[in-house]
Amino acid sequence: MSEPALGVARSLSGRRWVWRAGEDRVAFGIAQRMGVPEIVGRLLAARGIDLDGAGHFLEPTLRALLPDPSVLADMDVAADRLADAVVAGETVGVFGDYDVDGACSAALMVTLLRSLGCTVHHHVPDRMLEGYGPNGPALAGLAARGASLVVCVDCGTAAAEALAVLAGSADVIVLDHHKAEGPPPPVLATVNPNRLDDRSGLQTLCAAAVAFMAAVATVRALRRRGAFAQRPEPDLIGLLDLVALATVCDVMPLTGVNRALVRQGLKVMGRRARPGIAALLDVAQVRTSPSAMSCGFGIGPRINAAGRIDAADLGLRLLLTEDPVEAAALAARLDGVNRQRQEVESSMLEAALQEAERQAGAGRAALVVSGAGWHPGVVGIVAGRIKERFNRPACVAGIADGVAKGSGRSVAGIDLGSAIIAARQSGLLTTGGGHPMAAGFSLPEDRLEAFAAFLDERLAAAATLPSAADLRVEAAVAVPGANTDLARHLERLAPFGPGNEEPVLVLQHARVVRADRVGREATVIRAFVEGEGGGPRLKAMLFRAREGALAETLLGRSALPLHLAGHLRSEEWNGSVSPCFVLSDAAVA
Repeated sequence: MSEPALGVARSLSGRRWVWRAGEDRVAFGIAQRMGVPEIVGRLLAARGIDLDGAGHFLEPTLRALLPDPSVLADMDVAADRLADAVVAGETVGVFGDYDVDGACSAALMVTLLRSLGCTVHHHVPDRMLEGYGPNGPALAGLAARGASLVVCVDCGTAAAEALAVLAGSADVIVLDHHKAEGPPPPVLATVNPNRLDDRSGLQTLCAAAVAFMAAVATVRALRRRGAFAQRPEPDLIGLLDLVALATVCDVMPLTGVNRALVRQGLKVMGRRARPGIAALLDVAQVRTSPSAMSCGFGIGPRINAAGRIDAADLGLRLLLTEDPVEAAALAARLDGVNRQRQEVESSMLEAALQEAERQAGAGRAALVVSGAGWHPGVVGIVAGRIKERFNRPACVAGIADGVAKGSGRSVAGIDLGSAIIAARQSGLLTTGGGHPMAAGFSLPEDRLEAFAAFLDERLAAAATLPSAADLRVEAAVAVPGANTDLARHLERLAPFGPGNEEPVLVLQHARVVRADRVGREATVIRAFVEGEGGGPRLKAMLFRAREGALAETLLGRSALPLHLAGHLRSEEWNGSVSPCFVLSDAAVA
């Protein structure tokens, strides 16, 4: 095991700090060629970026990074059929999902097809009444409303039985990204980079990105037919705000083409041309240019809240409305629903954490927690909180009428989705599937213990993980060096997320001059720090500041110098820009 970074084997939050290092020669070369500070060159090298790739990373463009949609299996068949529907003026049904990716991919397809002249009906299943994915009655309802083509977005890959309802009445196209277990359903086209026979290499696309690729391919097919001789082509770039939002909220890696889609999509979002997203930015109080953080913590939770505990199609309706007044009303309703979701989550979290702590103390590899009456729309969020607290895969289920329905979240390197699928195939689960980092499941209540034992054995490697994940730090700077200029250079590495995490810097030998709890619930600590020799003071913020050694040390303003780990950002207020350090951890220097 390598030496801990700066000698920090156990920080104030119980973590070991490790360096994320890159090759010095590459780092110096990038800094020289791109005209960026050496620290930025080091950060790029640590991300595996070489000299040739640095330009595309710092300035990602769709022209350079968007692949030909035809590399996806069945894409040409799907595009030709969509083009047929446009030329014939057919009625199309769009069947979506109730999360952000489902709402965004459905909004994208509905918007595109309506702009091309089709009549489009849409359906989003109710989580409680219909569950996830296509179901026969809803599909038949779309056909009864005249749909001769049904497009399933963010679902459908595993729905062969339900889709069979449309045989002879409507063609079906599936635009999905969920992991497939067998051959695609027997429908006209299944475009899914995670099909077993897909060779596109685009497995990290979310459903909205797959839908965008289908839009590009459809417009290309129509162009070849001369469909735009008398009318303008649709604005595909204007759809990228939906793709960016979905990519971030579905926690897709922000590398390669995803990086370009999100970077360009955030620019589109910043224009506020879509009334629904503009209204969500307003209720989330996003006053600066939208970022991945705005999507993940501001907009996304409000759309997700509707699918969890309110009308499942509320998010889609908001994304589709062209009326700013209606958008403001829907956004306000979503904001209220999100607050209600937070209250429901809070009522479950304490009991769930107590049980998880007991299991973690017993050495369990995976933590399986359940409770009577726990809302199935919130269990995934609680699972995420448990995963973060204990650095273990976590599954949380609500029990009603003898049935446990739940969600799971995992840590890097532990494939929970495959374990859930294996548990279903073994007969333990009634339903189950997902991704390496997230999964959903249901089972009879009396099988919960057997399910927990199955996961413990299947995910045994997780038992050796430390109680808190190592913190990967990337560079150390003195407090005076953490200035606005450096923060602006770091922003060029955005958008940040999986595969391109925001750089964690360490302020060496910092002293806390002042610290106070702020905010309505006093869960934020605002501090001002300076270097050992004094000099300019830097504002530092610690969010979700629970009681503990880290919070107590900051508030105690210890005379001991500290190493402070976190993210350096610039913030604008009243026309002036200043640096701000968002704390992740600290250790006595």
